[in-house]
Amino acid sequence: MTEEDPAKAADREIDGKHGPASQELLRVRGLVSAFDTERGLLKAVDGVSFSVDRGQTLGIVGESGCGKSVTAMSLISLLPRPAGKVLAGEVLFKGEDLQKVSEKRLHEVRGGEIGTIFQEPMTALNPVHRIGRQVSEVFRLHKKMDKKEAWEAAVEALRMTRIPSPEVRAGDYPHQLSGGMRQRVVIAMALACQPDLLIADEPTTALDVTVQAQILDLIQGLQAEMGMAVILITHDLGVIAENCDEVVVMYAGRVVERAPVKELFANPLHAYTRGLLNSIPRLSLPPKSELNTIPGMVAALSEMASGCRFCQRLERESSLGDKRPEFREVSSGHWVEACPECYGGEAREIA
Repeated sequence: MTEEDPAKAADREIDGKHGPASQELLRVRGLVSAFDTERGLLKAVDGVSFSVDRGQTLGIVGESGCGKSVTAMSLISLLPRPAGKVLAGEVLFKGEDLQKVSEKRLHEVRGGEIGTIFQEPMTALNPVHRIGRQVSEVFRLHKKMDKKEAWEAAVEALRMTRIPSPEVRAGDYPHQLSGGMRQRVVIAMALACQPDLLIADEPTTALDVTVQAQILDLIQGLQAEMGMAVILITHDLGVIAENCDEVVVMYAGRVVERAPVKELFANPLHAYTRGLLNSIPRLSLPPKSELNTIPGMVAALSEMASGCRFCQRLERESSLGDKRPEFREVSSGHWVEACPECYGGEAREIA
């Protein structure tokens, strides 16, 4: 096997995917993000590459601690400072590298052209300000509206997210709303300026299944109305199956598999991906059956191997040693980190 830079492999994938009439909106190439700690600089995202077309929904899936949220926050330079930093890579949004633009331009992009739904709506909202004020601030910053115009636009944004009596709710404080209502407020803020791209980081966390379905249906409906692209970050493969066009599977800060959603579910190739799929409860299982789990745990950032990290988790030797596995296209649009032990051969026996 010939070793290849994962970023170059991803570039070949993206270049093959997009022709002259490309609808590419975002291209992430070789993204490396790290945190400055007492143990030194620790990489949380290690050479991640993918692309998103206009109107497309890209799912990023993986266990907690695999780098999904850090990847999302790196795209718009929202890593906690000064500890968090992007060490390498490009984030090309409509052809403009967001890693090289000014702070003023980043403020224009955030909220204006890229909307973000954060994981916890209660922490995303300021508890001492009314809902209407918080939503109207988006219009005042990005649309330069006066106070009255911004308030009226905020009420309409709340109405757009199907909040009943938005004129009344605009005067409420966050603690007066349910979890589902607060999440709708966060969505209203993210979509207020009709962005080209929405980053939804675990948008249904801590919500019951009925409200989860309502929130996801709402995002889908608004996406269809606005024609925006969506990056949907989750650990729920059921959400991925129902809402995404393509899937990126992340493990330990790296992309281990990428494919169209139907292809990934029909033909998962990496042992980690199969492990995730096998962990989903099924109605065909007998009652009270023990659920399948993936052995081991994601290694701490300070202990990440330079070679195959899933082999590290399973405590087995990789035949590649300390070399990073090649990111290889195995069928049209289906890419996998091709560690011999995790892709092919005995790998099918593992998960």
